[in-house]
Amino acid sequence: MSHLAVVKTSTERYRLVKEINGKYFEIPGLKTLSDALKLNLTDLKKIYETASTNEINGELVAPVAPDSEVWGAGVTYQRSRDARKEESGIPDVYQLVYEADRPELFFKATARRTVGHGAEVGIREDALTSVPEPEVAIVINRFAELIGMSICNDMTSRNIEGENPLYLSQAKIYFGSNSLGPMIRPIWEIFDHNKLDIHAKIERSGSIVWQAATSLKSLNRSFEDLIGYLFRCQHFPVGVLLSTGTGIVPPLDISLASGDVVTITVDQIGTLVNKVVTTPLDINDRIK
Repeated sequence: MSHLAVVKTSTERYRLVKEINGKYFEIPGLKTLSDALKLNLTDLKKIYETASTNEINGELVAPVAPDSEVWGAGVTYQRSRDARKEESGIPDVYQLVYEADRPELFFKATARRTVGHGAEVGIREDALTSVPEPEVAIVINRFAELIGMSICNDMTSRNIEGENPLYLSQAKIYFGSNSLGPMIRPIWEIFDHNKLDIHAKIERSGSIVWQAATSLKSLNRSFEDLIGYLFRCQHFPVGVLLSTGTGIVPPLDISLASGDVVTITVDQIGTLVNKVVTTPLDINDRIK
């Protein structure tokens, strides 16, 4: 088993490497994930499988490049549709998009707004209820080819989106709202990727307050369908990462609190763990 990983070294912030058994190795000619996603799948696989034995020391970070974009898909599982309808004062829009040919697609994050395994995710100080959205993220090259899979925690301020669907960007795009990782499993190493199981839990003070599971078998749309719509009238010169929606939504009486720990595990891909903190209203003033 191996992974595409991104590490922070003493000289580079987003160094792409090949991970094998916890060690990181140079991939000749590829410095960042963007370099890899400029190649077609066949050429990338060839370079990846002949990776150097030159070991690189670094700290694992989110699997993105400085110019990466992370997008999201919504209402792609029946459970997500039902949850959105429960939360919203305008439930019909979620039923309509679940049944429509065109999926819900939205911009989620840049590299700067993305954290990795072991880092902190945020809940908005002005949100009454916030939840994790455990999702499979797919990694797509500039030619719209699926090259790998990862895990995304699409953090969401549930009550803000529920007040009005037009508040979606405020509910989903804020400091600390996106976690990705821990690494990328190459698609050619994944067996039957359409049937992977997804498990999630929230722990508070050492106790599990919520846990659930689903499977990619329950995804209402194919990866090909989502990729096809994402690339319509869009240009991704360095590829793109797409979080494919959640089939695991906590009930209405569950909301994240500062100090909680969110764990998401996807078969054959890995486990993503993040601690929850509060993102204050004046976060812009605090970051210098």
